Amino acid sequence: MAKKSRAKPDLPKEEAVLHATAHEAGDRAEALSRHLGERVNQLRLAREWSLDRLATASGVSKSMLSQIERQQTNPTLAVTLRIAQAFGMSLADLVESPAISSTIQVIRAEDRTYHYRSDRLVRIRTLSPLNLEKDVELYEVQLQPKGTLRSAGHFQGTREFVTVERGTVKLEAGRDFETLEVGDSANYQADIEHALVNVGTNEAVVFLVVIYK
Repeated sequence: MAKKSRAKPDLPKEEAVLHATAHEAGDRAEALSRHLGERVNQLRLAREWSLDRLATASGVSKSMLSQIERQQTNPTLAVTLRIAQAFGMSLADLVESPAISSTIQVIRAEDRTYHYRSDRLVRIRTLSPLNLEKDVELYEVQLQPKGTLRSAGHFQGTREFVTVERGTVKLEAGRDFETLEVGDSANYQADIEHALVNVGTNEAVVFLVVIYK
């Protein structure tokens, strides 16, 4: 005669709540680890840093950084803090994740996380999310008089689109060049050496779109 299977007893209410809470905490930790890996990778690539350079700047080993980017490990608070400091941002800025329920992600003007470069003559602000895989990037570039943004060629097939919001800018792409005034737009090969130069006497502001093939 077959034995009757015994029904699994229900967890007491308090234990059930603790079990659900632990499960939710695990899900949040996994989501945070995934977000942190993507965030570190995007910040590093936006600065065109190698893993070696980030390792030198942060004091975190290259192998550990690789595991973090590939979401294979959960770094300690101390390690995460050192990575944030290498990028010149706070711990909160590094781990901040947009609300999952929101369909709108805002980049505030004062958020220095998105300041890709800032010096006496050139300031570049990233206007596209850092935590997304993308083949289109948007930047605001501010050039003081004589300020120059010069770049080596990007990946083959890359093109850039630029619109002048303020000032007068000389665009160079290889051996070709054009002078752009307020409201002018241009697109050009970006897989060769190229540059934006403020040739006016006042600050110039341009919006730059990079499209990777």
